[in-house]
Amino acid sequence: MSKITKEEIIKSAKENNVEFIRLQFTDLFGIMKNIAVTVSQLEKALDNDCMFDGSSIDGFARIDESDMYLHPDLDSWAIVPWRKHNEIQTGRLICSAYKADNKTPFEGDPRNIFKRVIDEAAAEGYGFNVGPECEFFLFKLDECGKPTMQTGDEAGYFDLNPIDHGENCRRDICLALEKMGYTIEASHHEVAEGQHEIDFQFGDGLTTADRVMTFKHVVKTYATKHGLHATFMPKPIYGINGSGMHTNMSLYDIKTGKNLFDDPEGELGLSKEAYSFIAGIMDHIKGMAVFSNPTVNSYKRLVPGYEAPSYLVWSTSNRSCLVRIPAARGKGTRVELRCPDPTCNPYLEMALCLAAGLDGIKRGLVPKPAYDKNVFVLSEEELAEEGIDCLPGTLEQAIAEAEKDPFIKKVIGEQAFDNYIKGKKAEWDDYRTKVSQWEIEKYMINY
Repeated sequence: MSKITKEEIIKSAKENNVEFIRLQFTDLFGIMKNIAVTVSQLEKALDNDCMFDGSSIDGFARIDESDMYLHPDLDSWAIVPWRKHNEIQTGRLICSAYKADNKTPFEGDPRNIFKRVIDEAAAEGYGFNVGPECEFFLFKLDECGKPTMQTGDEAGYFDLNPIDHGENCRRDICLALEKMGYTIEASHHEVAEGQHEIDFQFGDGLTTADRVMTFKHVVKTYATKHGLHATFMPKPIYGINGSGMHTNMSLYDIKTGKNLFDDPEGELGLSKEAYSFIAGIMDHIKGMAVFSNPTVNSYKRLVPGYEAPSYLVWSTSNRSCLVRIPAARGKGTRVELRCPDPTCNPYLEMALCLAAGLDGIKRGLVPKPAYDKNVFVLSEEELAEEGIDCLPGTLEQAIAEAEKDPFIKKVIGEQAFDNYIKGKKAEWDDYRTKVSQWEIEKYMINY
């Protein structure tokens, strides 16, 4: 049930002099799409009568089933703060895709996939809260407005002006997000030069996934306004830290609101559900990787030594682990998955996290004991002796792991899974056959 009504949205549009409305949705690969309508079409849009061509969207429908409708989520209504022009403003609604009958949710829409998993969890009495930590880089532009590899920034972790040259941009991003209803909890410079993080308050899974998509759009928009280029590419610069999207998760009882991961009497203050949730994630993470870390570049971040986990262990404090349990307890008890990066489609990544965790609970899985050593310093022989497995090392390996785990296709759905994997195989093949600058420098002269 929406908290806001159609009538309230129409009234808000009139009072704020809104003349254009963006109907936003996300393709299978996590790219935001948009159809703009004038305010005269707002009522039609709110009645779910806006149609679009699904066959033109990556990973969506075939040409013979292209007619689709957009169903706006009324609670996503917001005024876009950067589009004001001569007092004329733009509104935004986040939408889900429906089939040509305008009644059936399109199973290839990632937002619908996540909603289905959320509904399945709710039927078991579980609610799902998520808090992502989104990192990004800011680079200078050249005289043609193209991004360079120069950060113009000498700052490190938690530094500030004058060496943090992105501070003003980051401030404007925070202010814009707050105007759109976000609660910003922290904003700071990250470890690498030119790297930044803005954390917003956790919330229910679907709202949080929507906010991740909006967040990325706002960051890129305000970077451009500051003469910069923002990228969520996981590893844009060799030899320094990459950008992640650590995903903090908890389950709660729908009836009571109680955090089901918290148990003051349990070992480490964690409940049986929390341990099984961790075990479920561990059991399926190799197959999930192509969704949580979906690009060729993703696997250049997942290497030892840069705080990005590559080994399948968990801990209460160790930041080299795949899963970490932050110190907070009570309502703040949560599981942090550290491998995802911000190029992922948040709807699919969070859907798989929830489904995998619940699978662990249903099967009564128990994880191996927490591992508190620095995994990065272990040799291959020591890793083997400890029985420590690792994430896929390339996109190609991640694709193979997803195809080996039937659970992944079940969660995503056959059509969406097949289309996604087809796209990722094409991406890997394109990368595999291209000649890189590294190869030119390595082989051109010597051979």
